[in-house]
Amino acid sequence: MARPKANIDWQKVDNYLKAQCDGVGIAGILGISPDTLYRACMEENKIGFADYSAIKKGEGKELLRARQFQVAMEGDKTMLVWLGKQYLLQQDKSEIDHKNNGDSFNNISDAELIDRITKLATSGKEDGA
Repeated sequence: MARPKANIDWQKVDNYLKAQCDGVGIAGILGISPDTLYRACMEENKIGFADYSAIKKGEGKELLRARQFQVAMEGDKTMLVWLGKQYLLQQDKSEIDHKNNGDSFNNISDAELIDRITKLATSGKEDGA
């Protein structure tokens, strides 16, 4: 006699994938085998689990990136500095290679960077932006 078909909550699977969990771990949480999860993904979503997982994990990373940006724009100075270093390649003065100092933003301190960004963020609010 065959086992009953697993009832998979795809919203839960999506949330775990967005949190960067993997298929084996998710299957364990759901109490099913990884093969059951992978097979059900193909049957119910018409896409292999590796591709499905990549899409959902990508969505999770973008949601995290957007939230970090939102927190920075709300005035979190630590996040402003961190995102400046990540996306704008800004560095602390002690980290700067003085042989290559082309961009003026690379040559400012964290405090100066915070001051400039805060002024830019607040000037947009005053203009009704």
